[in-house]
Amino acid sequence: MTRPLRRQIHDIGRRRAWVIWAVALSVYVVAVFHRTSLGVAGLVAAERFHITASQLATFTVVQLVVYAGMQIPVGVLLDRFGSRRLLLVGLALISVGQLWFAFAGSFGVGLAARVLLGMGDAMIFTSMLRLVALWFRVKQAPVITQVSGMVGQLGAVAAATPLAAALTRFGWERSFGISAGVGALLSVGLFLVVKDSPYTGMAVEKIKVRALARTLAEVWGNPGTRLGMWIHFTGQFGATVFTMLWGYPFLVQGQGLSASTAGALLITLTLSAMVAGPVVGHLTGRLPYRRSQIVLTIVAAIAATWALVLLWPGRAPLPLLVLLVCVTGCGGPGSMVGFDLARSFHPSDRLGRASGVINIGGFFASLVTMALVGLILDARAPEGPGSYTLTDFKVAMSVQFLLWGLGAFQIWRYRYKGLEFVDEHPGALDALRSGETLLPGISRDPD
Repeated sequence: MTRPLRRQIHDIGRRRAWVIWAVALSVYVVAVFHRTSLGVAGLVAAERFHITASQLATFTVVQLVVYAGMQIPVGVLLDRFGSRRLLLVGLALISVGQLWFAFAGSFGVGLAARVLLGMGDAMIFTSMLRLVALWFRVKQAPVITQVSGMVGQLGAVAAATPLAAALTRFGWERSFGISAGVGALLSVGLFLVVKDSPYTGMAVEKIKVRALARTLAEVWGNPGTRLGMWIHFTGQFGATVFTMLWGYPFLVQGQGLSASTAGALLITLTLSAMVAGPVVGHLTGRLPYRRSQIVLTIVAAIAATWALVLLWPGRAPLPLLVLLVCVTGCGGPGSMVGFDLARSFHPSDRLGRASGVINIGGFFASLVTMALVGLILDARAPEGPGSYTLTDFKVAMSVQFLLWGLGAFQIWRYRYKGLEFVDEHPGALDALRSGETLLPGISRDPD
């Protein structure tokens, strides 16, 4: 079948691209805000729904399970329908889910609302990444990707401070209702501003079961996809587990910090990720051949700092805990390198599926870690959360080293498999070594 003629009709990396990115980024900030909103609203939610701590944790776990499970279907839909439509649908689902959650009167209804929110959230990030890959130049895209992740964390900051203040002043229903209404305003900007591509004639993948199974198998069989997935797996989970569930209890109950100091450390973690993002993006843009090694260095630094904290006799001093959150925060930018691998190892019409597979890695690792930490704490302190000791937390948080070790091994393994794959295409390995990320015969679309 003849491919349609591909023709550029808009400049890339210029003003239009920046405006489109800014609108999509605003949607991502809102998605992160809604994703992390229970971090400060947990106690209020437990009182409102009359639920136990384990039921409260179920809200977050189910939301992340839905998010991770939706990644491959979202990737398929993204390659078929484009970023603009999925951003609009995702934003609508998030807004409706949060509004439903605002007025939910029971645990079951609240859980259903979080499922809807997780579905919408799953559509936002990869849709934005596809816009970045298509609308910006090769050297711009890695930095823009990192800046996107960095600015997106402002949503977590907004959830940690303004939302907490709003809950105190305005109450549950008005606070969550107002935050849900922001989505309606952003949808107007999405509809009017965002375009899927600066090109006409972009190949569109029809959703046919046999062809879909074949292309998904090809995406999964590509060592670049697996390398990107393991990079995301290894880099992301430490910060996600810390900010979304176990960091606050570890700092307050384990390390004996006040609630305000623990909250400040969580914000510090987010800010450190924002600072590290452009630095990692600049390095990966200049040294694409060394991308996996850069990530391994970040992971080694995180693991070493955690080892120091956990081996410290008694409670760690505050400066060491500040160092811990700053270094742990760098894992998020490190995990974003995985998506840059998708651009190198796939043509543009498969970026959605490849990014979806990669995005599963970090969230799967986060869910496994959250569950293992909880199981270990329950086994060591069956009396419940009130009986957790510092030693219990140290033993439980040590489970992270198993996942860092597995992830680092797989990154090293698939780095060499990826280089072998690149070397099979004439000129591709030389291009990668010279600083190119779009490789001849691999990521460039055929003429």
